[in-house]
Amino acid sequence: MQTTDFICHPTDWLDWAREHQAALLGPVAIVGDMGAGKTTAVKHWLQALGSPDAGSSPTFTLIQPYDSPLGVIYHADFYRLEDVAEAETLGLDEIFDSGQPMWMEWPQKITNLLPEEMAVLRIDVQADGCRKVTLETKS
Repeated sequence: MQTTDFICHPTDWLDWAREHQAALLGPVAIVGDMGAGKTTAVKHWLQALGSPDAGSSPTFTLIQPYDSPLGVIYHADFYRLEDVAEAETLGLDEIFDSGQPMWMEWPQKITNLLPEEMAVLRIDVQADGCRKVTLETKS
């Protein structure tokens, strides 16, 4: 199933996350150009799901765990990965097998390690600054 929405203010991500909460509870590949708002979206998703953590870009830590009423939420940023071998040492299988949410920026860096069942979110910046948000889910 595919849905398309437009986000014109960062806080609009709160309502979007509440509406699409089911998709956010598993692995989510977040695709978009640099500056598209991937980390901004994650910060608001955390808030919408009741996390006390503000969220930040895990560019240098690669994977950041956050607390939430749902348990741990993982946020990964694979932008700085040199190669897939580096990703293989991160314990991704264990995270995917945990059943906890795993939100991944720059998933195209690890395509052969991604689970088959995951949501894909594409963020495209529009001329007016709004974001076109396309969510693809298996169900």
